[in-house]
Amino acid sequence: MKEVLSLILGGGRGTRLYPLTKLRSKPAVPVAGKYRLIDIPISNCINSGFSRVYVLTQFLSVSLHRHIANTYKFDPFSRSFVEVLAAQQTNETADWYQGTADAVRQQIRYVQEDSCDYVLILSGDQLYRMDFRHLLKTHVETRADVTIATIAVPKEQTPELGLARLNEEGAVVGFVEKPKTDPLLVGLELGADWLKQRGVSDPNRKYLANMGIYMFNRNVLLDLLNQEPRATDFGKEVFPRSVKTHRIMAHVFDDYWEDLGTVKAYHEASLALASDTPPFDFHSPEGVIYTRMRFLPASRISAATVKSCLISDGCVVQEGTRLERCVVGVRSRIGRNTSIRDTVIIGADRFETDAERAANRREGIPDLIIGDGCVIENAIIDKDARIGRNVRLINQKGILDAEADNYTIREGIVIIPRGTIIPDGTVI
Repeated sequence: MKEVLSLILGGGRGTRLYPLTKLRSKPAVPVAGKYRLIDIPISNCINSGFSRVYVLTQFLSVSLHRHIANTYKFDPFSRSFVEVLAAQQTNETADWYQGTADAVRQQIRYVQEDSCDYVLILSGDQLYRMDFRHLLKTHVETRADVTIATIAVPKEQTPELGLARLNEEGAVVGFVEKPKTDPLLVGLELGADWLKQRGVSDPNRKYLANMGIYMFNRNVLLDLLNQEPRATDFGKEVFPRSVKTHRIMAHVFDDYWEDLGTVKAYHEASLALASDTPPFDFHSPEGVIYTRMRFLPASRISAATVKSCLISDGCVVQEGTRLERCVVGVRSRIGRNTSIRDTVIIGADRFETDAERAANRREGIPDLIIGDGCVIENAIIDKDARIGRNVRLINQKGILDAEADNYTIREGIVIIPRGTIIPDGTVI
């Protein structure tokens, strides 16, 4: 598929995922214990045969650069690559990316210099598995200028999504962004027969939401980005003003898809991966999700009780501990007689030696990651945090949102930021 060039948008500041994005870009946020969000779109591209990929970034992108450089290496005699394009000052512009369209415009020379026929544009913070060859097939067969990947959703999900309005042919003729009232949904409903022909059997899912995945004809993309006034965002500006001048078609995707752009969505989707029947499988015949090889030892669990958990490589869970509905990231060490439920533990960047642990304890510094006798519920423990002994992270006061020196609460979820130290006996 050398005629397709893929561009993955690294996102903005990731404020809705803060403090997970305090020290890293949104696509670099760890997921499922050992992966990062950026692994999802890159792996989908590779599995689809689209092996020429640019990742557009600007905020806190060092760890993202390192991860991509250490993970995605191709035969030097092939034309395949995954490269990072960071925002930079040029003779034409000195501004940060102002939106999705502006990000592509600022890096447009890489599209102009490429021999591709089509440009695939993706988001970097979603969890899904898609064969983009099906999207390309729809694009070519419908003679589209642009094809937008869409997913059928029920009415209760529409207030948080951008919806597409179609004509009888299936062409997009309008958009409604996050409709909050019923009158805004008029004309957006699709018939059960039309949806069934495209693989959607649930009659309640009768609205098409924009997934943020776009296939462009190369010349159309260049034309739309050069139109005046200069648009900054595809969904809010480029497409709404192009529906009358260009042929924009909808490709219906009918499988698991989740936008992990908020703390609550990230937490819920992560815990769902630890269920008995997870909605998404990272190792599937339809396409493996790739990530960095770390060459870590197998995890060791000593007389602990574990129920519905994902436990990554290099972990130690000591005796008397109970884990229920948890995701445990690489190199996590959990002490004795600790109870953890509905929690995402992102892990650690390195192992501590016995000598380091002893020296830290003499200075009152807890071990990496979680000490003895703790109770943790409905939380996210970011990388390299140190939770002391007999700590209770249970949101005792039932606070919905709060900001403190060593923790953050978002929608009732307690988040311990990266590298934070929680002293012995702390109650939050």
